[in-house]
Amino acid sequence: KQSSALKRNLQLPHGSPPLKRKRKASISTFKKCAAEADIKEKGSSSQKPLPKKQLTDKQNESQKSKPFIKTSSLFRNNPDIPEIHRKAVQQVQETVFTTDSFSQLDLHPHLISTINTVLKITSMTSVQKQTIPVLLQGKDALVRSQTGSGKTLAYGIPLVQSLQGMESKIQRSDGPYALILVPTRELALQSFDTVQKLLKPFTWIVPGVLMGGEKRKSEKARLRKGINILISTPGRLVDHIKSTECIHFRRTQWLIIDEADRILDLGFEKDVTVILNALNAQRETRQNVLLSATLTEGVTRLADISLNDPVSISIADEIQKELKPASQTDREPSSLSNCMDQENFAVPEKLKQYVMMVPSKLRLVTLAAFILEKGKFEKHHKMIIFFSSCEQVEFHYELLVKVLSGGLESEQSEGSSVSSTRLQFLRLHGNMEQEERTEVFQEFLKSKTGVLLCTDVAARGLDLPRVTWIVQYNAPASPAEYIHRIGRTARIGCHGNSLLVLAPSEAGYVSLLASHKINVSEIKMEKVLSSLMKDDRFKLHRPRSKKSCGTDPQEVRERATVLQTKFEDYVHSNEGTVQWAKKALQSFLCAYTTYPRNLKHIFHIKSLHLGHVAKSFGLRDAPQNLTALPTAGSKKRTKPKPKRSDLLKKTHGKRRLAEILRSEYSSGMDTGVSKVKKK
Repeated sequence: KQSSALKRNLQLPHGSPPLKRKRKASISTFKKCAAEADIKEKGSSSQKPLPKKQLTDKQNESQKSKPFIKTSSLFRNNPDIPEIHRKAVQQVQETVFTTDSFSQLDLHPHLISTINTVLKITSMTSVQKQTIPVLLQGKDALVRSQTGSGKTLAYGIPLVQSLQGMESKIQRSDGPYALILVPTRELALQSFDTVQKLLKPFTWIVPGVLMGGEKRKSEKARLRKGINILISTPGRLVDHIKSTECIHFRRTQWLIIDEADRILDLGFEKDVTVILNALNAQRETRQNVLLSATLTEGVTRLADISLNDPVSISIADEIQKELKPASQTDREPSSLSNCMDQENFAVPEKLKQYVMMVPSKLRLVTLAAFILEKGKFEKHHKMIIFFSSCEQVEFHYELLVKVLSGGLESEQSEGSSVSSTRLQFLRLHGNMEQEERTEVFQEFLKSKTGVLLCTDVAARGLDLPRVTWIVQYNAPASPAEYIHRIGRTARIGCHGNSLLVLAPSEAGYVSLLASHKINVSEIKMEKVLSSLMKDDRFKLHRPRSKKSCGTDPQEVRERATVLQTKFEDYVHSNEGTVQWAKKALQSFLCAYTTYPRNLKHIFHIKSLHLGHVAKSFGLRDAPQNLTALPTAGSKKRTKPKPKRSDLLKKTHGKRRLAEILRSEYSSGMDTGVSKVKKK
C-alpha cells in the first residue's frame, strides 16, 4: 500500500521535478522503482522493457570488465549469413601433363637438351602437345587453355625451332623476325627470361624487351643494334613506332599475342590495331598466334582481323572431343553477356576452392586472422591477396605491417614459441615506379614464404612458384577474372588453394560461379577467427578469469575486438592515417560501382552499409564528404568540385575504373603525370 501511495505521489506533479529527483536517487530507490515497474508489468501482456533493462545491465557490466575496448559493437547488428544453396557441379578439369616427351617432336637436338637440362622439363603439357605440331607446320592458331598450363613454351619452342633452321643465318642487324605482345611489364620480363633460356644454344639470335618505365634512350640504342625476337607491352611499342626511326618490321615472320583478352581490356585495342597496321604495311605474310585462358568477344574480334584460317586449340573442349577450326566455332556474332554466360572454364586439377561469408564490419579482422593462421602458425605458406584498387593495396600493406608484423620483437623476449616466425609483406600495383615493381616481383619470386598484396596487375600470366593460397578480398568482376586470379596457384600440376571473401549480400556470386562449372566449398568465418586464440597479443587481460577454454566463442569475439581496436588505434593515431583510410575506402566504393550490369543484382552500392564498411578500414565512424578526397589515380582539379547529392554516380565509377586500369597497364608514356604524383 505504502509503495503504491508513493507511486501516486510521484505521478501527481507535472513531471519535471520528480524526474530530476529520480536521476539523483540512491541505489536503494532505484531498486524500489525497478520493483514497482515489475509489479506494474505483471498485469500487462507485454514483456519487452525487462529484457532491454537486463541487456543494458549486461552491457554496463561488460563495459566495466573491459573498459579499454572502444569497439564493442563488432559483433552486433551484422546481417545474417545466408546458407549457400547450390548444386554440386562437375568441374571442367584439364590434365596438365601428358606422357609424351619433347624428343618425339621433330626438334633440333640442342633445343631438346636445353629444354631437358636448363628448363628441367621432360614431358609435354596438354597445350604444348596440341599446339607445337600445329605451329611447326606454319599454321595460325587460336589457343585457349587454363592459366598455368605452359603456354609460353607452347609458342616459344616452335618459334626458336623455325628461326634457328632458316637457310640464311639470322644477323642481329636484320631486326625483328618475331614480335611477342604481352599485357604487363612483369609478364614481359618473365617471357623474355624463358625465351633467353631457349636460345642458349643459338647465340646468334638476339631477344630483347621493351616496356614502360624503362629509359627510352637505352631502348632506342638496342633497337638500332638489332633485336630478333622483340617482346613488348603494346603502349611502349606504339610509342616506338611513332617516335623511333630505326624500328622496322620488314622481316617479321611471327606475331604472337599472349594473354590476348587482357591486352584488349579497356583501351589497348587501338594500340593493337596500330601495331597490326604497321606490320601489314611492311610485310603481308606472317604466322600469327593468339593465346588466352578465356575467350571473350574481344578476342574473337581480334582473331578475325589478325588470324588467317586458324586452327582453334581449346584444351577444355578437347576433353569433350570438340576440336574444330576457329572459323566454324568462334566467328558467330554474339554479345559479351552471351559469351560469358555460355563459357565453362577449366580449372587446375589440384586446386581446392573455398568461399567465406564475412559481414562488412568483420572483414579486416577476419583477413588478419587468416594471414596469421596460414603465415605464422602453419608456416610454409606463400600467399597472394587481390584487392580492387591501388589505394587499398597501399593502405592494407601499411596497416598489416604495422599491426601484425610490428611488436613481435617484444614478444620474443617473453619466449613465445609462435612469435619466432616474422610475417613478410610485399605489395605490387600499377602506381608503383617500374624499378620497385621489378624488385618486388623478383623478391616474391625467390622467397619461400610471404604475403603479396596486389591488384589485378599480378592476375595474368605471372608464374610465381610455390604459391599455396590465393585470397580474393574483393570479388572479381567476372568469372573469367576469377579464373585468372586463382591461376596463380596450383600451376603445372602443383597443389594449391583459393579463398573468395564475400559479404552476405553477395552470396549470389556462388551460384554464378556454379553456372560456369566452378565449384567452391564454404569455410566458416568463426573457424578462421578462432586462430586468434593462438596469439596472446590479442588476449583480454582480466584478473578474475584465469582459465580459458580451447575455442570459447566469447573469448574468440573478445580477441577479435582487441585486434580491431589495435587497427583502429593505429588508423586514428594521426590525421594523416585517417585521411589515408578514407582514401582507400573511397577507392573501394568507386571500384564497387564499376561491376558490370549483369552483376548489379549481386554487387550494388546500395546494399553496402557505409558505417560497417568504414569499420573494415579501421575507421570508427562512417566518413562524411568522401568525394572531397583526392585519389591516387585521379588528376588534380583546379576548380573546387560542386557538391551533389548522389556521390557515387555511375559515370564517376566508370571513369574511375578507366583510371585504375590505365595506371595498372600504363605504357610508361605518361611520365609527366607520374612525376607530379611523386612530388
